[in-house]
Amino acid sequence: MEQPFALHETLELHEVSAFKAVCMTKSKTMQGLVTDPELRELLQRDVQLSTRQLHELNGLLGKALGEGAIM
Repeated sequence: MEQPFALHETLELHEVSAFKAVCMTKSKTMQGLVTDPELRELLQRDVQLSTRQLHELNGLLGKALGEGAIM
């Protein structure tokens, strides 16, 4: 059975996922620290977008590894 992604592509997907998770964690943490409502809203939108993107990356990683969900 042929793998849909090369090893380096799978590793890059993992790296992007890890970086995105760190960015989302930072945005979520900063929401509790900021006082400006507009900035808090931007951070909330970033968390929501990052969550969707991580789900998409999870699906790609599962496909790359020939498995179901990773997370």
